[in-house]
Amino acid sequence: MAVTDTQKADSQIDFDAIKILTAEESKAVDQLILDELSSDVVLINQMGHYIIGSGGKRLRPMLLLLASKALGETHKSHLILAAVIEFIHTATLLHDDVVDESDMRRGKESANAVWGNAASVLVGDYLYSSAFEMMVRTNNLRVMGVLSKTTTAIAEGEVLQLLNCNNPETTEEAYLQVIARKTAILFSAATRLAAVISDTDKQIEDALAMYGQELGVAFQLIDDALDYKAGSAEELGKNLGDDLAEGKPTLPLIYAIQQGTAKQAEIIINAIKQGSRESFADVFEIVQCTEAIEYTERCAERAAQNAIDSLNQLADSPYKDALEQLARFSVQREY
Repeated sequence: MAVTDTQKADSQIDFDAIKILTAEESKAVDQLILDELSSDVVLINQMGHYIIGSGGKRLRPMLLLLASKALGETHKSHLILAAVIEFIHTATLLHDDVVDESDMRRGKESANAVWGNAASVLVGDYLYSSAFEMMVRTNNLRVMGVLSKTTTAIAEGEVLQLLNCNNPETTEEAYLQVIARKTAILFSAATRLAAVISDTDKQIEDALAMYGQELGVAFQLIDDALDYKAGSAEELGKNLGDDLAEGKPTLPLIYAIQQGTAKQAEIIINAIKQGSRESFADVFEIVQCTEAIEYTERCAERAAQNAIDSLNQLADSPYKDALEQLARFSVQREY
């Protein structure tokens, strides 16, 4: 799937237009986030504001807000849960960067690079705790059940990814299990919770949850493809070759091992085992010539289409259209 400059511009325009649909609610969520980050522990304020304000797309809370508006109206509990979703996401980023020893996040120094690993882990824990304190305010046991299962699944995904690191025998199925739990489950929770608070029927709730799950898979597949496609670290917002340096057997590498020659496979296998950027140029070339990027993008396109198909349960509205556009944006983007 070759993305032209025009398509890239169009996807950006679409994303900006989508943001306008939830602008008022998003502003309220941002204020709620800032209020909840207020602590008499200075380091928590500093780190929380640093990573929350570092230019993320706020995609997960936006999904919750769009889904809630597609179902009728947005309640105060929707706003609280949008903030909760962003807190959980931010906590996972803090912990991820420590585990991965990353020094760059969204185009600038990661929190652990600035304040150290210990502070990042502890502030991540604070954000998790704050998220659960906030969700209690909804006074809804279903909400707590969904988010408890979600955070458990995220932790399982992190452990599975750790077990797969430096393991070139990781299968495509094992890789997909990781991203389903580590990434997609929080997308799914966001859209499911919109239905839970809106008290809609089970069929629509499950359809929205499926939409979020498939969108999350598509999003992560493209993220992993971009590590071997982006023109610069500045465009992507992280160091090129990070996945390889961390010994992560992502789908482009798994496919390249399967499709390449014995010599090409050996180069990638050794690179995954060693977890180093030293052979990134060679691996990059092999990924290109085996069409591993194209394969990964086709998998992402299938997941995005599954997400779009799940929306058939919803009544037509600008918000349903926006959710569909986000699925298309997820596979068009180059950042």
